[in-house]
Amino acid sequence: MSVTEILFTPLLKADPGRPLITHYDDAAGTRIELSRATVKNWAAKTANWLRDEHDVEPGDPVAVLLPAHWQTVGLLLGAWWCGARVVSAGFSAAKVAVVPPGGTADADVVAVASLHPMGLGSGAPVDYADDVRVHGDDFMPWAPVAGSTPALDESTVDEVVAQARELGTALGTEPRVLSTLEWDSPSAVLEGFLAVLAAGGSLVQVSNPDAGLLAARRESEKVTRQLG
Repeated sequence: MSVTEILFTPLLKADPGRPLITHYDDAAGTRIELSRATVKNWAAKTANWLRDEHDVEPGDPVAVLLPAHWQTVGLLLGAWWCGARVVSAGFSAAKVAVVPPGGTADADVVAVASLHPMGLGSGAPVDYADDVRVHGDDFMPWAPVAGSTPALDESTVDEVVAQARELGTALGTEPRVLSTLEWDSPSAVLEGFLAVLAAGGSLVQVSNPDAGLLAARRESEKVTRQLG
């Protein structure tokens, strides 16, 4: 099974309405909250988009060159769901890359994610948010993803899951995690995102954090752990 099926699907089945990510951008003054069910829809659309529109097969490299953001959550889970190997900027080429507005990448297809708080498109020729909307809210893999399939840079599915579970044990059971970590490396993706899933928790992710707001936010969001 894929990273998504192992770490995320059990959470979805247990309580689809529970928040998975609450994203703040302190520079823009925005707050967006997505349930597990809503994230599942974005992930399924992404998996269908990658496989059906761009022929991504298990092990194919997909570069996710985005900051920690709710759109990045759907993209990561969708890429893993179809078996893609999520790679960082250090890899020389990818089959598909998703970049922020103004970003570039060495890839066969470069799509732009607007990072708009409401998910609006960027107007780019290949636009992640606009393109995935036409794809289905459910995804069915054509074949199971093997545990030996590369999933995050050099690490396989089995290795990523094991690392996420090890990190997740330090967070407690079903934690509410506030994080200012950026997902700019495989280790940061593991610590700041996948470990939260492995612990059965939810994430309060803050972009452009205002240090003066964090204490009140920890209280209002009922945070039990903080990263960053």
